[in-house]
Amino acid sequence: MRLSQPHHDGSELYISNAAPQIGETITLRVRIPHSYSFEQCLVRFYHDGEPRNTPLKLEKKLATESWWSAKVKILNKSTQYRFIFVAPGLYESLNAYGLFDHDVHSNNDFVVVSNKANPSWIRSSVFYQIFPDRFAKSDRNYTLPNWAQHRDWNDFPAGRINTTGTEVYGGDLRGVEEHLDHIEDLGINGIYFTPFFPSRSNHRYDATSFREVDPLLGGDKALFSLVKKAKAKKIHVMADLTSNHCGVGHPWLAKARKNKKSKEHGYFYWDKSVKHGYVGWFGLESLPKLNFSSQPLRNEMYEGRNSIVKQWLRSRYGMSGWRIDVGNMTGRQGEEDHHDEVMHGIRAAMEVVNPDAWLVAENGDFVAKDLDGFGWHGAMNYQGFMRPFWNWMNRNPQITGGFQGLPFAMPKISGKQLVASMNEFNASIPWRSLVSSMTFLDTHDTARFRSVVMGDKAAHEAAIAMSLAYPGVPSIFAGDEIGLEGIFGEDARRTIDWDNKPYWDHTFYASVRHLVRARRKHDAFANGGLRWVAVEENYLAFLRESKKESILFFISRDAVKAKIDLAPLGMTIKENLAGESARGSRISINSKSATYGMWVVE
Repeated sequence: MRLSQPHHDGSELYISNAAPQIGETITLRVRIPHSYSFEQCLVRFYHDGEPRNTPLKLEKKLATESWWSAKVKILNKSTQYRFIFVAPGLYESLNAYGLFDHDVHSNNDFVVVSNKANPSWIRSSVFYQIFPDRFAKSDRNYTLPNWAQHRDWNDFPAGRINTTGTEVYGGDLRGVEEHLDHIEDLGINGIYFTPFFPSRSNHRYDATSFREVDPLLGGDKALFSLVKKAKAKKIHVMADLTSNHCGVGHPWLAKARKNKKSKEHGYFYWDKSVKHGYVGWFGLESLPKLNFSSQPLRNEMYEGRNSIVKQWLRSRYGMSGWRIDVGNMTGRQGEEDHHDEVMHGIRAAMEVVNPDAWLVAENGDFVAKDLDGFGWHGAMNYQGFMRPFWNWMNRNPQITGGFQGLPFAMPKISGKQLVASMNEFNASIPWRSLVSSMTFLDTHDTARFRSVVMGDKAAHEAAIAMSLAYPGVPSIFAGDEIGLEGIFGEDARRTIDWDNKPYWDHTFYASVRHLVRARRKHDAFANGGLRWVAVEENYLAFLRESKKESILFFISRDAVKAKIDLAPLGMTIKENLAGESARGSRISINSKSATYGMWVVE
């Protein structure tokens, strides 16, 4: 990365309005160091598919850099643009992927979308992911259903055996409510629940109803009580929906099997070549695939006045958004592809009942079109954050691929490869989609990050800091803050031992607490852009800059000796926020372990 090159991103410093109306004129700005020489610069954009070029004019000259700008009128829903710099012997294009000295196409252009802005509250939010069966249990009496296998609270999941999905520990929503003070103390202001619908498994991705809370978790009454108390603490609650499939125990399937003329028969794909007679997700009998060529199904799921999507977002139920399970697979089956219609339909339904609700999808393998600004607000950022970051921090290659579905050991990559992966993801979508995507180190489907780094607490703390400093909506899997481990998805779904707090990693908890609060307090993390300052084999540094402040973040994956000179940027350290201490404009770091630093600069 060169500090001597022009920079632009989709944040507030560089674009006057990231959600303009059609017909509105916006200002695009570029930051250009004095060390970068050119004679002419222009912005190349498109009106109705036709290229247009507008010269940039000098707006402001500072000590080490200048700001140049141009005005562009928005005529289309999506406007792509890039910047071109020319001089004798110079012809370079700046797009969302970087600066190139050859002609480039529009696939990696910057994009501004003429559409309602994404929910603003998520910008200053930190979420906490809860797997309901494993977080906390109340003292209420309950009866296990026939499908369930009882497990004592502090037992580890057996994992990878026939009973894996049916091991029930008894966690419930009242248990969550009783421990909201823990979540509040961390500084968390959002909870993302994996499904809480009735089902025949502990993970509940095989819903037998989308209309009620599982009685095993306390039912609707427990949810209402939890949401009321969470709102009083200004904590948002988000639910998880499997739009791709339901469970084999769902009444829809029973009615469909009983009567081929029923509307429910059209909800599914039928296949006589398989024993159970219908298409299941990944061929599984337990997860019947939903067929969105059925208009009645669309009405039931999202279009109808009291559809499932709308029901839970109404004030009575109080959900602040939806996380869509396997969002990239929803609506796709063989030659049929209703994916975009379903995605857009879910978003439209949400805007009817709760325009400020967040829509984020699990896209295990990323499809850029899904985040074009008109579908999901964001995705769970496996592709552009967690996967490459695991590969860079990798201490445990036997943890395969970082939820990549790859049949080999996790690779070890350089800092340059890490940033290239991140930049490629970022360049394929509008900025608004990046900052509306969920940033995390692990989830209920993966190994715990503490196990990824083989118990290295310094590396884990640095990684937590990275996940909170990077653009997006940070999410922490419940238990990470006290050092829980787990080498694969089910093993990671361990319970929290509330009765033996002395065994928690309290030093680590205190660090996470401090970092979460810093993330929520500082405007640069909510509204700042992303400018790379250093990209080396074992360490990275980047700036988050908003109109109000600038923050520099540094991370190393191992022992490091590093020097960063802020003088070419005209910056000096104003305040130490977390990690390594430094002052002045020249930062020197000498650490025998992985480390990080977070500083306000001016």
